[in-house]
Amino acid sequence: LIHFYKSKTMLSRCALRALQGSQRSTVCLIRFNSDVAAAGQRDLVNFPPRKRPIDPSPVRMGIFPEEWFTAFYSKTGVTGPYMALASIGTFLASKEFFVIEHDFWVGIGLFVVLGTIVKKVGPSVNEMLEKELTEQENILKSVRQSEIDVLNEAIAGEKLAQANGAMWEDVIAAKKEAVGLQLEAAYRERLSDAYKQVKKRLDYQLEVSNVVRRMEQKHMVDWIITNVKKSITPAQEEAALKKCISDLKGLAIA
Repeated sequence: LIHFYKSKTMLSRCALRALQGSQRSTVCLIRFNSDVAAAGQRDLVNFPPRKRPIDPSPVRMGIFPEEWFTAFYSKTGVTGPYMALASIGTFLASKEFFVIEHDFWVGIGLFVVLGTIVKKVGPSVNEMLEKELTEQENILKSVRQSEIDVLNEAIAGEKLAQANGAMWEDVIAAKKEAVGLQLEAAYRERLSDAYKQVKKRLDYQLEVSNVVRRMEQKHMVDWIITNVKKSITPAQEEAALKKCISDLKGLAIA
C-alpha cells in the first residue's frame, strides 16, 4: 500500500510537471473573425448578445422538445418520431431496463393528477404570476428609463454647453471685428478732421496771399494815379480841357 501511494505521488508529480511544461509551450493560434474582434471589442454582428427567452420552448407530449420531432421530419416523415419513441420504449421494456412495477402505476396516477391540477389551476396561477412579473418588469423598466432620461438630459446639456462654448468663440470673434470696425471708423474720422483742419489752414494762407496781392495792386494803382495827378500842371490841365471842348464841338458839327 505504501509503495502504491509513493508511485501514485510520483506519477502525479510527473503529470503536474508535464502540464506546466505544456502550459509554458502553448502557443495561442486564435484567428479573429472580424476587425472589431481584432481591435479588442465584442463583435455584436456575428455574436449578438444572448437574450433570455420569456416563454419556454414548445414541447410534444409534455416533455419532448419540438426540435426533436422537427429533426425527424426530413429523414423519417411525420410518424418517425412516434415510431422511434415506441421502438425505444419497447426495447427498454423488453430488456427490462425499464421495469414496470407498482411505482410505475403510481407515477401514471400522479402524472394524471398533476396534469389535471395544471390544466385547471394553471391558467389562473399563470395569469397571476404574469401580472406580478409584468408589474415588476414595468417597475424595473421605469427605473431604467428614468436613468436613461437623466443621462440623455446630461448628454443634451453637455452638447448645449459645447455648442455655447463654440458660439462664445464666435461672439468673441464678432466683438473683435466690431471693435476693429469702431477703430477704423475713429481713424477715418480723425483723418477727415485732420484733412479739414489742414484745408482750413491752406485756405487761410491762400486768402491771406490774395488779400496782400489785392492790397498791393490797390496801393500801386493809387500811387500811380497820385503821381500822375501830381505830374500834371494847371496849364497842361487847362490845355487838355480846351482840347476836349474843341474836339466835342468838332464832333457836334460833324
